[in-house]
Amino acid sequence: MHRNNKILRTGYTTGTCAAAAAKAGAHFLFTGKELGTVETPLPDGNRLSIPIERYEEEEPLVRVTVLKDGGDDPDATHGTEIQAVVSLHDMEGPTKVLVDGGLGVGRVTLPGLPVDVGEAAINPTPRGQIQAAVLEAAEGMDAGSISVLVEVPQGDILARKTMNPKLGIVGGISILGTHGIVKPYSHDSWTASISEALDVAGAQNIDHVIFTTGRRSEKYYLELHPDVSALAAVQAADFFEYSMQAAAAQGFNRVTWSLFFGKLVKHAQGLPYTHANTHPVDFDLLAELCSEAGAPDSMLDTIRRANTARQVQEMLKDSSVLSRLLALLKEKACAAARDFAGRDIAVDYVVFDFDSSVLTE
Repeated sequence: MHRNNKILRTGYTTGTCAAAAAKAGAHFLFTGKELGTVETPLPDGNRLSIPIERYEEEEPLVRVTVLKDGGDDPDATHGTEIQAVVSLHDMEGPTKVLVDGGLGVGRVTLPGLPVDVGEAAINPTPRGQIQAAVLEAAEGMDAGSISVLVEVPQGDILARKTMNPKLGIVGGISILGTHGIVKPYSHDSWTASISEALDVAGAQNIDHVIFTTGRRSEKYYLELHPDVSALAAVQAADFFEYSMQAAAAQGFNRVTWSLFFGKLVKHAQGLPYTHANTHPVDFDLLAELCSEAGAPDSMLDTIRRANTARQVQEMLKDSSVLSRLLALLKEKACAAARDFAGRDIAVDYVVFDFDSSVLTE
């Protein structure tokens, strides 16, 4: 993929980091040798060479650190230390790998996630990846039980930038990775968090999900509806199509979108993804809808040449045209949402102004 004529660099997931660190640690305990890089198995059967940052021997354990590399993907964990503390037990017993989370790895406190309540937030795919990597290091050895404790020293701080606290994951980040690598702008972590939030809501018997486009639209909605559980609110960001498909697939029959005017316009356009950099507002369409809502012809050219949807909103705010325009936009947005869902599902919109006042609901 190219962005600004630059070939974007892939990275690797926290799960791959933990697997590499664990394999390097097991190899060190078996041979006494430090590997500078580790050939690490990926969930899809491919392999990736991961550099090791450092080894710290803590008899009878070894702590191995790998620096998370998110490539050119926007990633809150890029550069973070992912560590595996590896130890050997019952050397004459059958080979098995025990994986747990320590400092900076969250614990699950709510049902609905792919990890049981009380367990470390290490998803099944990276857990299996860690075990496979360690078993490679143990091949041919009388290994016995090999314990791997995954730690992320800055995990508790990083988790505050994620949806983990809301999902009931406390004390740190999740160890994730469906594919093992991070593709720039693939948004895998966002879509995974949307699905997990829907799983948690479903496990709490919530049947009406509130998709929001960010923290502010979530805050405004929950203040407007204090009776709604915060677990019902899912930050869907720009993922319009994915969120509707996921909600429909997971059995929800009612969805409300909480957003601002600009995102409503993009939903009305039927854009599957609504980020400003890649999916702009169609001002010609917006001008047509403004005309249908009663905007004077003298205003339409200015609307077509507008820089932002908010500029158009400000032009119309003191007229009755805005309320009629909002009704038209909501009608189109609801139709697009149902199309993305692929089945009959109740959809509604609450549209806020930036001062938290409600434009329409």
